[in-house]
Amino acid sequence: MNGIARTPEPPYYAVIFTSERTDGDQGYAEMAEEMEKLAYSQPGFLGVESAREGLGITVSYWESLEAIKNWKQNERHLIAQQQGKSDWYLEYKTRICKVERDYGFEKNAEPFHK
Repeated sequence: MNGIARTPEPPYYAVIFTSERTDGDQGYAEMAEEMEKLAYSQPGFLGVESAREGLGITVSYWESLEAIKNWKQNERHLIAQQQGKSDWYLEYKTRICKVERDYGFEKNAEPFHK
């Protein structure tokens, strides 16, 4: 679940979630782990990448806009969204993009995509 997500050939979709956290954990780490595990069980989920050092950025990858919509409406995810507004985030922004091209490099391996 860590590292660079291994996505299929485009097209697919990326959900970019950028956030600034409140002080203290307040159950955040436990819920974040639960949400990642839950996302992997969702139809259409392709992978996730996340980094936090002050500003947090999480990018999740999905097969379709419908899969993204279903994830946003997941009952447990709705609870996490509400708790985020009350306990964890000072500010956040979500962006949804269609990935039409990707490429990469991995030492001693073939390129991801051309």
